[in-house]
Amino acid sequence: MTSPSATQDSYPYQNEPIWSRSEKAMAHKAFDAALGQELHEVIQEAKKMANEIQQASDLWDLEHYLTQRRKEIDRKYDFRGSQLTDVLGRLLYENRLGEEDLRGLPEEKMKSIRSFAQFLRDGAA
Repeated sequence: MTSPSATQDSYPYQNEPIWSRSEKAMAHKAFDAALGQELHEVIQEAKKMANEIQQASDLWDLEHYLTQRRKEIDRKYDFRGSQLTDVLGRLLYENRLGEEDLRGLPEEKMKSIRSFAQFLRDGAA
């Protein structure tokens, strides 16, 4: 016996948006660009820190920085359909994406993405 969420034609959660193949492709392009930008920033900071290493504790500071950033990035960049609206909303909130990067997504999804970005703005205030 299979659970309802395991059947191929059903979606696990009733309120989750369903992403078409073309929508996922558009979202993935923006997602990859934001991830690439953030990884580039991490690399630049790691190089700067590496150039400033003068003692063993500096090396462990670099290792700690890289571990923390890896964990943050792993948590943030989750491309599962169930998380995608929130992930894109967070990236919009953090200015890692602009709405122009999401051009082509249906207004219904854009509304959800904007709504989550606004929720984060309101929570930060």
